[in-house]
Amino acid sequence: MEPNIPDTSQKRIVIVGAGFGGLALAQKLANRDVQIVLIDKNNYHQFQPLFYQVAMAGLEPSSISFPLRKIFQRKKNVHIRITNVTKVLPEKNVIQTDLGEIKYDYLVLAMGAGTNFFGMKNMIDNAIPMKSVSEAIYLRNRVLQNFEDALTAEDTETREGLMNIVVVGGGPTGVEVSGTLAEMKKIILPKDYPELDFNMMKIYLFESSPEVLEVMSDEASAKGKEYLERLGVIVKNGVRITDFDGKYAFTSTNEKIRTNNVVWAAGIKGNTIEGFAPEIFGRGARMKVNEFNQVEGFRNIFAVGDIAIMSGDEKFPNGHPQMAQPAIQQGKLLAKNIIKIMRGESPEGFKYNDLGSMATVGRNLAVVDLPFWKFQGAFAWYVWMFVHLMSILGIKNKLMVFINWLWSYVTYDQSLRLIIRPKTKVSNS
Repeated sequence: MEPNIPDTSQKRIVIVGAGFGGLALAQKLANRDVQIVLIDKNNYHQFQPLFYQVAMAGLEPSSISFPLRKIFQRKKNVHIRITNVTKVLPEKNVIQTDLGEIKYDYLVLAMGAGTNFFGMKNMIDNAIPMKSVSEAIYLRNRVLQNFEDALTAEDTETREGLMNIVVVGGGPTGVEVSGTLAEMKKIILPKDYPELDFNMMKIYLFESSPEVLEVMSDEASAKGKEYLERLGVIVKNGVRITDFDGKYAFTSTNEKIRTNNVVWAAGIKGNTIEGFAPEIFGRGARMKVNEFNQVEGFRNIFAVGDIAIMSGDEKFPNGHPQMAQPAIQQGKLLAKNIIKIMRGESPEGFKYNDLGSMATVGRNLAVVDLPFWKFQGAFAWYVWMFVHLMSILGIKNKLMVFINWLWSYVTYDQSLRLIIRPKTKVSNS
């Protein structure tokens, strides 16, 4: 196979990854006199902050996914290739992909981050991550199938293992998953499965640090824990899950919890790529970059977003938060800087504009930290919904998400509790 990218007189900018950073960069450069090659494993952009709502049957996968080719339909200088990048050959200005080699004048790595299991093999084999739409769908299928299986379980212990859920990681994702599960347990699942006793179902949230939502303010952390416990979540701070064999979760305090389900939201690490010396990678497998997002030791190779750890910012000595806003801001500035570099001008150093952080726990329960104001409760929940709704690509997707949210709010129900699996074998009948 060949990538079949036309050779032109334009400078070629290859962007690996169509997440928040890569997409922002490509959109800013699309109107410039350059050739853009956008490479991703999927043919769509994923809105990661709402993965948990797909996993909890609150939203359709298509509501938070947007086709890349639709975004760039009228941009003839943008060439999209759906493939895996296997290696970078900096000395040749070439990347190797499953489609063949692709040359570049400028290379931008924006592959984002994956799940970090911290080398725990049993977790890798048995826990459920949630870093993509497909993993969110898998989690939804798994949870719903467990309740189907619980109906026919032969003994109480088996039924308990199917119904109990342990969430590891007290950041926004872990808090949002736990809160949504607790609301489903209280409002929705008893109506779907009246034969099951949901008093025996336990939802645990484990966080090794002293508080949940540690990256947010003290007020947000305290309220977040209060909201979770109000919903019935068993919050364990300062306690780690040390092992999980598929039937029991073991804790650092020697507790043994019967569960078939561990949702892993405890850590992330950069998606690495071959072709670079080990010393280029810093904490969390992130690539060391300067204030212009140039990878250490290279002038025409850049990294943005979750995969980049930038030096020189006193406020963030360990790198910027691995969230959407730093990636978007880096992508937008890098678009300007690449043009400046092409013209022989001096690039502009990146300074992160912290717009704040937020997390939702449940219905009318959210926490918001803005640079000038911190608030919690129902108003925070409305602000959270508005910000996320406006951030989703496409008018149709915004409308679909809004309708789903409105329907759930009015009816106290969701209509997407579907177990949908890919067909693995073609039938001859």
